[in-house]
Amino acid sequence: MPADNAPVNGNLDDDDYPAFTMGRAADVLGTTPAFLRAVGEADLITPLRSEGGHRRYSRRQLRIAARARELVDRGTPVEAACRIVWLEDQLEDALRQNRDMRRELDERGTDI
Repeated sequence: MPADNAPVNGNLDDDDYPAFTMGRAADVLGTTPAFLRAVGEADLITPLRSEGGHRRYSRRQLRIAARARELVDRGTPVEAACRIVWLEDQLEDALRQNRDMRRELDERGTDI
C-alpha cells in the first residue's frame, strides 16, 4: 500500500482519489477520528474503504469536512454543521446550473 498521500497510477491530481487514512485525514484537519466518524454518520461524506475495511478520504472530502469543522468550531452542533454544508453545496450546484442555462440561452439568443 502506498504512503497516505502518494500518487498511484497518476492519481496525484484526482481530488476524488481516497489517498488519506483516517488518522492522516484527522491530522491534516487538526481534528480527531471521532469527528470524521461523526460527519460520516451524518452522511456529509462517505469515505471509501480499503481492502482491509479501513476508511480512506479524498482531498474533496477533506475540504468538505474542513468546512463542517469551521462551523463546529464556532459552536454549531455537528449534525447542524453537516446539514449547513450540504445545503451550501446544493445551493452552489443550483447557481452553477442557473448560470449554465442562462449562458446557453444567451448563446441561442433566447429570452428567459
